[in-house]
Amino acid sequence: MRRVVAIALGVGVIAVLGWFFFLKSPAVDAAAGKAVAGEGGGAGGPGGRRGRRGGGGDFDGPIPVALGDVTRRDVPIYLDGLGTVTAFNTVTVRPQVSGQLLSVAFDEGQEVNKGDLLAQIDSRSFDAQLQQAQAQKGQNEALLNTAKRDLQRFKELVGDGYVSKQQLDTQAQTVAQLEATVKANEAAVQNARISQGFARVTAPISGITGLRLVDVGNLVDAGTTGGLVVVTQIRPISVVFTLPEQSLSDIRAAGGQGLEVLAYDRDNAKKLAKGELTVIDNQIDQTTGTIRMKATFANDDKALWPGQFVNMRLLVRTEANGLVIPANAVQRGPDGDFVYVVGKNDKGETIAEKRDIKVARSENGTALIASGLNDGDRIVTDGQYRLQPGSKIREAKDEPVVAADSAAGKKLKGK
Repeated sequence: MRRVVAIALGVGVIAVLGWFFFLKSPAVDAAAGKAVAGEGGGAGGPGGRRGRRGGGGDFDGPIPVALGDVTRRDVPIYLDGLGTVTAFNTVTVRPQVSGQLLSVAFDEGQEVNKGDLLAQIDSRSFDAQLQQAQAQKGQNEALLNTAKRDLQRFKELVGDGYVSKQQLDTQAQTVAQLEATVKANEAAVQNARISQGFARVTAPISGITGLRLVDVGNLVDAGTTGGLVVVTQIRPISVVFTLPEQSLSDIRAAGGQGLEVLAYDRDNAKKLAKGELTVIDNQIDQTTGTIRMKATFANDDKALWPGQFVNMRLLVRTEANGLVIPANAVQRGPDGDFVYVVGKNDKGETIAEKRDIKVARSENGTALIASGLNDGDRIVTDGQYRLQPGSKIREAKDEPVVAADSAAGKKLKGK
C-alpha cells in the first residue's frame, strides 16, 4: 500500500511541474520577442536600426568616402622602354710609333680636351731621322740649284754652237731628276716630323680617361693591343633603347627624329635627363618584335654614364583637353572598369552610383578617360570597397577614410 502511495505522489509532482512550465513558456517567449524587437530594430523601438549599411559602422548612417572631380587638361602621351647609356664616342688610344714610354700626363678618370697630351714616348730616334732627312734634302737642293744654273748656260751657248742639242736635253733631264729627288726628300722630312709628333700621344677626342693600361718605363709598339688608355666622350651622350614594333606608326606620325625623350633612373622615380630622338633603326628585330632607337642628351651635369640602365619615355603626342581622374578611383570588375559617381536617390540623399568607363591610358596616378564620364561629375576616390550601387555616402573632409572605416568597425564589434 505504501508503495502505491509513493508512486501516486511522484506522478502528481511531475504533473504539477509540467503544468507550471507549460503555462510559463508563452510569457518567456513574449518577453524574448520584446527584447529582440528592442535590440534589432523593430519599427519605433528604442535603439532600433532601420537597415544594414554594408561594411561596418552605424547601419543607418552614410558611408564616409573621399571624393574628387572629373577635370580636363592636356595629357602627354609617352611610350616607355628600357635603354642603355652609350658613350657618344669611345676611343682606345694606341701608340702609333714604337719606343719607351717616358711619362704619362693624365690622371685616371680625368676629363681631357681634344689635343691634350696624354703620354710621351722617347723621341730621340725620330729626332735623328728628321735631321737626317733634312740634311739629305739640303744636299739634293744644292745639286738641283747647280744643275739649273748649268741648264741656263747651255741654253745660252747652244745657239753659238758651243753646246749641242743633246747636251742641253741631258742637262734638262738632270734638273728634272734632281727636282723629283728633292720632292722625295721633302716627303721623308714630313714623315720624320709625323713620327716625331706621334711620340707625343694626345687625346683624339674630348672626354674622360679610363684606367691606365701601360705604366711608365715599358716599351710600347705601334698598335699595342689594349692601348694606353680608353677615352670616352660623355658630353653629349647617347641612349639606345627599344620599343614594340606596334609603336612605329605612332612615332612616325609624330614626326620621328627630334621627338622629346626623357630618361629616368632604374626605379623610374627620378628624371635624369631630357633629350631628343636622333635615330630610328632601319629594321625590326623579328625575334623580339621590337625596334631599336637612339636618343641624344647634352648631359652637362653628367647624370648619364656609359653602361647605365635607364627607363626611357618618348613623347609621341599630347591629348588636348582630355578627361582625367585620379587613377585610384578606377575599380575593376568582371565586366570591365567602373567608378562610383556621386548621385541622388528619390529621397534626395547622396548615394554612390556605379558607372562603367573606358580608360584610354593610366600613368603617374592619373587616368585618361575615353568614355563613361562627363565634365562636372564627382567620383569616389577612396573607400570604394565598402560601397554597393545605391549606398548612401558622405564626404570625409575632416577624417581619413581609413580611420573612419576602422572606427566604424570597432563600434560594430562593440555591439
